[in-house]
Amino acid sequence: MNRALSLAPLAVLALVIVVSVVLLLRPGQHQTITTGQLGRPAPHYSLNRLGGGAPLTSAAASGKSHLINVFASWCAPCLGENAELMALKASGVDIVGVAYKDAPDDTQVFLDQHGNPYSGVGIDRDGQFGLQLGIAGVPETFVVNGQDAIVDVHRGPLTPEAVEQEIFPALRRR
Repeated sequence: MNRALSLAPLAVLALVIVVSVVLLLRPGQHQTITTGQLGRPAPHYSLNRLGGGAPLTSAAASGKSHLINVFASWCAPCLGENAELMALKASGVDIVGVAYKDAPDDTQVFLDQHGNPYSGVGIDRDGQFGLQLGIAGVPETFVVNGQDAIVDVHRGPLTPEAVEQEIFPALRRR
């Protein structure tokens, strides 16, 4: 009897795990985190520009396909995706950077050390613009089409596969 009681917590834990796996793996029951983001207008913004000067605005990129990449100097995966962003820049893709909850000096050091793939970097010190975009964390990349609508959202660091299978096709969508 004591042996059966001592195994009861393990049996309950195993049952919880099995039920969780079954619920998580049911087909057709999932919504991606981007549901509701796609097709909506990109938010308008006017952010302080890294290094000073005129604010970085949505009006400057309006009417042309581009990426908005949300990153931070304190974000290790952001460093990992920087090579992909540099390759996108080299291929002619316009990328707007948003330094999320980051100190401008730290952002500048990060870009100086690892390369700057952005046509401009806006400072989102309090994270309000990130909230408007609907980010879940950093890094995240939003593809905005020529009609200023968000047509793709990539959560996490960009990889060569993500760029080829997701970002480039989204940039070609009208």
